[in-house]
Amino acid sequence: MSSMFGKPRGSSERPPQSPLPECNVAILGCRGAGKSALTVKFLTKRFISEYDPNLEDTYSSEELVDQQPVLLKVMDTADQDGPGNCERYLRWASAFLVVYSIDNRRSFEGCQRYLEVLALHARGCQRRCPVLLLGNKLDMEQYRQVLSAEGMSLASRFGCLFHEVSACQDFARVQHVFHEAVREVRRQADLALRPLFISEERPCPPVATPVALPTHHSLATCTFNTLATVNCKEIPSVAQAKLVTVKSSRAQSKRKAPTLTLLKGFKIF
Repeated sequence: MSSMFGKPRGSSERPPQSPLPECNVAILGCRGAGKSALTVKFLTKRFISEYDPNLEDTYSSEELVDQQPVLLKVMDTADQDGPGNCERYLRWASAFLVVYSIDNRRSFEGCQRYLEVLALHARGCQRRCPVLLLGNKLDMEQYRQVLSAEGMSLASRFGCLFHEVSACQDFARVQHVFHEAVREVRRQADLALRPLFISEERPCPPVATPVALPTHHSLATCTFNTLATVNCKEIPSVAQAKLVTVKSSRAQSKRKAPTLTLLKGFKIF
């Protein structure tokens, strides 16, 4: 029987062979922005004060978002001073959380580099991955260096969602952000699966009467057929890819983990 944080799985849980829709979320940002704190807060409902910022890991948790189950996999990245070796998460993630600390302007400026990399990647691939910009450490309001308006402006510039959270205090808001990432991925998938329509022009009957448009301000005279018809043809929707199961990682939500082991050098309080 598999276990997570020392707790055996109950017999009522989903069998390991049952596939779940997957959502891969990569958390990006400069060192000290609180990426690991957000990750562990979401997975365990607890706040950490110490961790090794050079370690990178991926965790998974079965979540229920809008009454629909999903296997949410979270990559807590460990870039040193900005985007580097981006391929490891650009090809893997289906959504991105870009994090800065509201009491550190340098981390906010670093977010712009990440957003630029993601925008460049989006132009070069066929699928669109949702991006959420997060201002973390809302509990440090008295030391704020980055205004909410600045965060909203940057998010608007790159066409992404914006939230301010506190990994130290508010679990509900942190959970909402991760679930919102899942919702955005689902919206993009729904758009991709909608049937497309193309127009098919048919030849005009020979009795069609050309109509001349008057010349105005030196514009050339042009004609069009009044009996032109357009026929719409529906393209079949794309079939969904087959889902596969994966082994769950070390971190799960608190409801499955009353006892907790250290991960990534975290000190749990």
